[in-house]
Amino acid sequence: MKKLLLSMAITAGFAGSALAADMAPRTPIYKAPPPVAHTWTGCYIGAGGGYGMWNQDHYLETDPGHIPTTATATAGGRGWFGTAQAGCDYQFAGGFVIGVQGDHAWTNAEGSHDSAREIGVAYHSKVRSLATVTGRIGYAWDRFLGYVKGGGAWERDNYDRVILGTNVPAGSASKTRGGWTVGVGGEYAFTNFVSAFVEYNYYDFGNRTLTFIDPAGGFNDNINIRERKSVLRGGLNVRWGWGPVVAKY
Repeated sequence: MKKLLLSMAITAGFAGSALAADMAPRTPIYKAPPPVAHTWTGCYIGAGGGYGMWNQDHYLETDPGHIPTTATATAGGRGWFGTAQAGCDYQFAGGFVIGVQGDHAWTNAEGSHDSAREIGVAYHSKVRSLATVTGRIGYAWDRFLGYVKGGGAWERDNYDRVILGTNVPAGSASKTRGGWTVGVGGEYAFTNFVSAFVEYNYYDFGNRTLTFIDPAGGFNDNINIRERKSVLRGGLNVRWGWGPVVAKY
């Protein structure tokens, strides 16, 4: 009988210890949150600069509405640009990004070339401003975005025709011209709020006929000018309103 009571007591002791162990508080196991992917969804504003080169073909219209096949002058120029831009992007789940952007550039870049068909005459051109409204599409590899862009472009140019050796003006004109642009670039987000980009843009402003006014009251000439530009630019963007990050698995 004593052995039976002793066995029951030992069994009850072990059961109580097990029950107490089950009821003791357990230390929670920490699980790190899953890694997240960067998102380009949001808007931005920024500034930068660039260097551009352009080519102009000048055709003297000797008859009304007639454009000679041989250029009067082929003027080239180059110079630095200061730029400002703003836009918005949207990133899809698969990594594709679409966006819209507007930018404006200020410059005093200029160039000149002697006339090939007029003796003792040179053409000078100066770019005052350059602006675009473009759409872009790209693909994001986390914080790096590669993209292509295209849209409308506008520029403000001043033109002068001068007598060689004297710089006496023989006619001048100014024009705000419309055209188109395409480009390619890449952008990297250093933080969720600051990114940097580098891009190349090509501009084509087609043919425009301008009347060069002789300041001395002489004969005014109609000159058709075809213009193209290439600009390499870069800058920084400040971003806000970004969408929720997407978990990476």
